[in-house]
Amino acid sequence: MMYPFMTLSDGTEIVHSEKRADNRVKVYIEKAVYGGFHNATCYLPDYTWEDVIGFSEADMQYYKTFVENNAHLIMEFSQKGGFSNASNF
Repeated sequence: MMYPFMTLSDGTEIVHSEKRADNRVKVYIEKAVYGGFHNATCYLPDYTWEDVIGFSEADMQYYKTFVENNAHLIMEFSQKGGFSNASNF
């Protein structure tokens, strides 16, 4: 199951999985562009990035910093059924 985490001002969606059996959390970043999508996947807590398609080096530096700065929240929400369940919304 994937849970919404944040939508950035440019429409980029960031979602995350629940905590998996291997204690990792999948973070998926996707941005709609003309003709398709740009996307990237990161696994926490080890910050392993894969399947980076379409994003520039500058984009990726931004997303890497974003994920690092929010990893503690994503890890917490992954154990509580996403933001909505963690915040009782």
